[in-house]
Amino acid sequence: MKYELINLNDESINFFNKFGKDHALLSASVDGKCNGMTVGWGGAGVMWRKNVFFCVVRPQRYTFEFCEKTDIVTLSFFDSDKSDVLKICGSKSGRDCDKFALAGITPVIGENGEVDFEESRMTLVGKKLYAQEMREECFIDKECDKVWYPEKDYHILYVYEIIEARRK
Repeated sequence: MKYELINLNDESINFFNKFGKDHALLSASVDGKCNGMTVGWGGAGVMWRKNVFFCVVRPQRYTFEFCEKTDIVTLSFFDSDKSDVLKICGSKSGRDCDKFALAGITPVIGENGEVDFEESRMTLVGKKLYAQEMREECFIDKECDKVWYPEKDYHILYVYEIIEARRK
C-alpha cells in the first residue's frame, strides 16, 4: 500500500467535514483480530502540546473492547462513493460477522499493529492518551443528555495523539 505522510498543519484538512459529514472508521487490532466502527462524533486539535483526535465509543459496541485492550487505533476516511462502507460498519457488529468483508474493504495491519484499509483515502494513526466515561452530572446543557442519552448509555471519550497521518 503506497501512501504519503500528511502535514497536519495543511489548511485543506477540514476536520469539521471529516467528522460531521464524511465520518470515519475507528479501527483497532488485538491478538491478530481487527474490528472497527463508523464514527461521526469527534474532532481534532491540539491538547497537551500534542496533535490529537478525539472520539466517543459506547461500551456495548464490540469496538470498545478493542479500544480498551490496545493503545493504537486508526481513523480511516473514505471517498464519498464508499458511503455504503460506513453504513455497513455502523450497523453490523464484528461479533456476528466479518463486516469488513461485507463492506468490501480490505484491512491491512501495519508494523505498529494499526489497521489501515486498501480503500481508505486518509488515515490517522493514534496512540491513546486519555479515556473517561461521560457522566450525567457533567452535562451543563441538560438537553444534550436528554436527547442523546435517554437510556443513560453514556459514551467513553477517548483522546489519541496523532502519531502518523497519511493519505493515498
